[in-house]
Amino acid sequence: MMLALLSFAALVTATVLSRIVVDNAACGAALCCECIQSSSDLTPRLETLLSLLGIATSGLTADVGVSCFPIAAGGTQCNDQAVCCNNNNFNGIVALGCTPID
Repeated sequence: MMLALLSFAALVTATVLSRIVVDNAACGAALCCECIQSSSDLTPRLETLLSLLGIATSGLTADVGVSCFPIAAGGTQCNDQAVCCNNNNFNGIVALGCTPID
């Protein structure tokens, strides 16, 4: 019975997790981010972080990704938010110019 439950749980998990397929030529950087925030509605905590990184929030026009890692060209599982970002030069701390990947 326990083996049957574990097998079912593994099947459900495998079904729910999907691969992200990205056209990297059309996408600045395909990333999986823990959190995405609108540049027009940043939290004070994120504004402080961006300031510490030397990023002026007044010039931001697209979403900001937080705690991001690259999605490989062949597809990688992303359990958070898959986005394309134009400026990912902050070692995964933040990424700028992000738009969701459908």
